[in-house]
Formats: sequence, C-alpha cells, structure tokens
Amino acid sequence: RLYEAVRVGDMAWVSGCTAAGPGGTVAGRGDAYTQTVQAIRTMAEALAGLGLGLEHVVKTGVYLADMSQWEAVARAHREAFGEVRPACTWVECGTMIHPDMLVEIDGVAVE
Repeated sequence: RLYEAVRVGDMAWVSGCTAAGPGGTVAGRGDAYTQTVQAIRTMAEALAGLGLGLEHVVKTGVYLADMSQWEAVARAHREAFGEVRPACTWVECGTMIHPDMLVEIDGVAVE
C-alpha cells in the first residue's frame, strides 16, 4: 500500500497520499496538477477501503515542494472535492521523500 488509513467510529484519517505508483514510479513528473489528481485518487481508494468517499472529507493538508505550484494543485483539489469544500491547510515543505514528487495530501473524513 502507498498510504495508511485508519477509521475510528465515524471518523477516518488518511496519511499523506502522493503520485507514487507501483514500484515507486511517480506519475506526472514535473506536473503538479497531474500529481494532485493522482494523490486524490489514492485518497479516494483509501477511503473506499473504509466504506467512505471524498464526499466525507472535512479537512485536507496539502504539502507542496514549491508553493509557486499552488494554483495547479488548487484547481485539481477543487475539481475533486467540488461542493464538499473541505477545510484545507497549505504548507510549503521543500524536497519531498522522492525528488520527482511535488505534492502530498492527507485528509480527515467524517461519515
């Protein structure tokens, strides 16, 4: 698994999701939008495994290697969550665990 997800009662926490795929391949090299789409797709899979969906997300944390990429990331985030509009914290963190990663997203969901 490329993430950790825990559910306690009606709440769930999903650890940082990235654009990493099987074997450590990073999708969307150099493209923050594509990486965000993949990270949120990974989050949706984690939530589905707990019986939840993106519509249950109330909080996300977005960690960017470079804050200048925020517009592309925000666009993908907005498209994925639509009217859900979770509270969101943005943090520039510099180099990620893999040099090709531009974004990591974690979340909290409530059923």
